[in-house]
Amino acid sequence: MTLKIAIAGVAGRMGQSLVRACETVDNCEIIGGTERPGSEALGKDIGNVAGLQPSGVEIVQSPAEAAKNADIWIDFTAPIPTLAAMTALDMTGVKAVIIGTTGFNEAEEKALQEFSKRFSIVKAGNFSLGVTMLTALVERAAASLGDDWDIEVLETHHRRKVDAPSGTALMLGEAAADGRGTPLKDLQTPPYDGITGERETGKIGFSVRRAGGVIGDHEVLFGSDEELISLRHTALDRNVFAKGAIKAGQWAVQQSPGYYSIRDVLDL
Repeated sequence: MTLKIAIAGVAGRMGQSLVRACETVDNCEIIGGTERPGSEALGKDIGNVAGLQPSGVEIVQSPAEAAKNADIWIDFTAPIPTLAAMTALDMTGVKAVIIGTTGFNEAEEKALQEFSKRFSIVKAGNFSLGVTMLTALVERAAASLGDDWDIEVLETHHRRKVDAPSGTALMLGEAAADGRGTPLKDLQTPPYDGITGERETGKIGFSVRRAGGVIGDHEVLFGSDEELISLRHTALDRNVFAKGAIKAGQWAVQQSPGYYSIRDVLDL
């Protein structure tokens, strides 16, 4: 069975990666894609925009039109357009939704979870296999080491990224907090700036860098007074995220409606 996929923001860096990745996966077909109002990509061929042969599929503005005959909707855009697209998808045959969008606030997150009554949703701040394994290692380390070990999450991304900390950094922070049995919101420290006083025991800190064209670099540092442990992942190609998102879609179409993570996909 060939899975039919529609992509939000298909002319963007991640959208193009998804189109190219689908070319390398069996039983996968891109049948639609959207772009924002006023985009120069509207009306252009999806294949051409991704640097491939023409696909015969034009980029449109309406999610309902792009996903009309799709099984899977993949969205790596921004919170407001992602939620708007979810409403439009009710008029399509979409079964599974893969969301790599980051930066949702609490109200937007709750609104998104409501859609899991209708769709099988896999949401993750990062869809790479390596990062997924890293979250499992971070949770294990945080559970095994005492609260006297400091935890710092460090991340670097390209200059165009608009949210901070990154969705992946927050995933890692949540994994560490889960290991300690406490919600991240109760452990996360504010950014270090000015005279902050001593670091509070048991808290989780975040450091953010934005520079150049860095795809994604994440490190979780565990530190005691006597030693340091560093767990790190570096993305070398956006293709790792695209392949992971497609793998998640292949899994999600076989699931009942619900709200899932990439760790569910990999049975971690």
